[in-house]
Amino acid sequence: MPAVKARPKTIDAYLARLSDDKRAALEKLRKTIKSAVPKAEECISYGVPAFRLEGRFLVAFGAAAKHCSFFPGSTPIAVHRDALRAYNTSKGTIRFPADQPLPVALVRRLVKVRIAQTRG
Repeated sequence: MPAVKARPKTIDAYLARLSDDKRAALEKLRKTIKSAVPKAEECISYGVPAFRLEGRFLVAFGAAAKHCSFFPGSTPIAVHRDALRAYNTSKGTIRFPADQPLPVALVRRLVKVRIAQTRG
C-alpha cells in the first residue's frame, strides 16, 4: 500500500512541496495578503494555506496541477468582477497561471472587501 502524504501543518510546509514557479507565485500572494492585513494569523484550513482575522476565516490560496488559486470568497469577486475578467473565476475562487501572478493592487482590494465583509 503506498504511503499517504501527511497534510502540511504550516504554510511553509505546504509551499515546500510545490514546483518553483507555483511556490514563487504563492509566496508573492502570501506576502501581499500579509501586507494588506498584518494582524491576520496564518493557518492551514481544509488542507490549504489560509489567513484568519480575529479568529474568523479570511482568505486562502493553493496550487492545483495546472494553476494556482486564490479563495477570497464570493463577495470580493462580485465587487471586482470587471477587474477579474481576465481570470477564470467561480463563486469564491480565482484561478491563475503560476507565471502570471495576481496583481498586488488587485489582491489588496479583494482582501479589503473581505475584511469589511467579515467585520460586517
